[in-house]
Parts: sequence; structure tokens; C-alpha cells
Amino acid sequence: MTWLITGGAGYIGAHVVRAMAEAGERTVVYDDLSTGLAERVPDGVPLVAGSTLDGDRLARALAEHSVTGVVHLAAKKQVGESVDHPLEYYRENVEGLRVLLEAVTAAEVPSFVFSSSAAVYGMPDVDLVREETPCVPLSPYGETKLAGEWLVRATGRATGLSTASLRYFNVAGAAAPELADVGVSNLIPMVFEKLTENLAPRIFGDDYPTPDGTCVRDYIHVVDLAEAHVTVARALQSSAGHDLTLNIGRGEGVSVREMIDHIYAVTGYHRPPTVTPRRPGDPARVVASADRIAVELGWEAKHDVEDMITSAWAGWVRTHPEAART
Repeated sequence: MTWLITGGAGYIGAHVVRAMAEAGERTVVYDDLSTGLAERVPDGVPLVAGSTLDGDRLARALAEHSVTGVVHLAAKKQVGESVDHPLEYYRENVEGLRVLLEAVTAAEVPSFVFSSSAAVYGMPDVDLVREETPCVPLSPYGETKLAGEWLVRATGRATGLSTASLRYFNVAGAAAPELADVGVSNLIPMVFEKLTENLAPRIFGDDYPTPDGTCVRDYIHVVDLAEAHVTVARALQSSAGHDLTLNIGRGEGVSVREMIDHIYAVTGYHRPPTVTPRRPGDPARVVASADRIAVELGWEAKHDVEDMITSAWAGWVRTHPEAART
């Protein structure tokens, strides 16, 4: 098998490429490098620079590298930004996926793994979100991921493409410092940035219907997430006709305040947070049930929140050495 990893130079994508390589799978990275970094791609792994909106470029990459499976991670992913720029999100996330699937089916690639999101659920009124929980996304980002799932599923049923949609919960941590999340759109690096600039971390709303008033999320270590991709990819290649929808999480909720306290403990910094207004599109609580993937494929998360923060901090200090404390 040769797997084309779209977005493979990104934070999550680079971890999937590494996990695939460690499992003995051949990979090719396809990335427009708008946010991805070429240096994340391991030596020996081909890198094709291109957009998922470029059908000709995709078709050539699939043919030249004899691709037999695709893991599609390339997408725009900031909830707040999607509220301000919905057309851009629909173009990149939905039209880009349509063009990719067109190329995949034309090339008769048999397996396709789609990077979805817990954002498809919106604000579910349940303690644990199961795959059967109704999807009512609150943001254009979540809408594009749900539309993507529909498109993937419909394509599979029409063509025989074996598919899986993986609903990621909140991804954090790093396998190695050089693979850490360098952006500041996720909670942990956002807090790191504020603390190392001697500024107060921000909490977006403390009036949610949760125990401490702040949003509750299920955090998953990126290493566990990457290993889930290997498990799912191998399941697809072992049997034709799969149509999987799977949560990827730990089943444990952590509030924003609790996460900030964990960050203080790991980093040695402590600056009381400031509370600002809620961000549009943020639900109060979203925590996974990961029972289905455990039962059907035998996968479960191994890393805890401390592992996530410790490994993310090592990556942050690598690029911000002044942040280190002894």
C-alpha cells in the first residue's frame, strides 16, 4: 500500500506520516504548504506541493506514486475564522474534498480516510457523545466537516470506495519537539504564548453551564490520534466496502480552567487568567465516547493530559528557549 497524506506537512499530518512509517506503510505527502512545514516531512517521503482544488495535480500525484489509499487531513480548521469567512471554508473544505474524491475515484484508489471533527456535533446535551448523537454543528467549520462526511459516504456507496470518517476531539501534544504545534489557535499553545510573554491567559467565557463555568473538552494526544489512523487505514485495506464513522477521543472531560492549572504545574508559570466574552460557535461541553473504535478495531488512547502538556511544552521551548524555567 502507498498512502497519500493530504496536509501531511501540518501538525497532525506529520504525526500521521510518522506513525505510518513506523508501521511499515509507504506514504506520500500532498500539501500546499500554506500552514504546513516542509521540514516536518521525513527524509525519503516524497512531498508534492499542491492544492486539493487542483484536480490535475492530484491526478498526477496519485498516478506517479501508485497510490492505493488516501488520508485526507488538508483543511482550514479555525472555528472563529470560519464564522467570519464561511465562503473560504466551504471552498477549501468541501470543494477541495469533492475535487479530491473525483481524482481518487477516477484513479480507482480503493481506500479513503477522512479527517472530520467533533465540531459536527455542535452542542450535544449528553455526557458522552456517541457516533449516533445527532449532528447540529454551530459553525461553518463544523458544517463543512459534516458535509464532508456526507460526501465521503455517498461516494463510497456509489463507487465501492472503502471509507472512514474520524471525528477528532481536541488534539494536543507532540511525538517530538520538532513536530509540536507551532500555531496558537489551540488552547495549550495559546496559553504558552501568553505566559511566556508575561501576559495573562485568556478564558473565552466563564458563564457556560459547566461545573466551573468554562468550556469542557475531551483532549486526545496527537500520537494516539496518529496511531488510530494506522489502525483504521489497515482495517480499510483488509476488507472492501467499509463505511466507518468513529470518534477519536479519551472519554474524559477537562475544563479550560482545569487545563490552565495543569499547564501551570508543568511549566512553572502562574499568572491568573482573564475572562473575555465567549467566542462564537463554542459549545459548552463536548466529550467523546470512544467505545466503537475500541470494540470494532481494538484501539484506545494511551496518553493523559500531563503527557500532552509536557510534550507540547518541550516543543514550545525548542522554538522559544527564553521560556524555559529551571
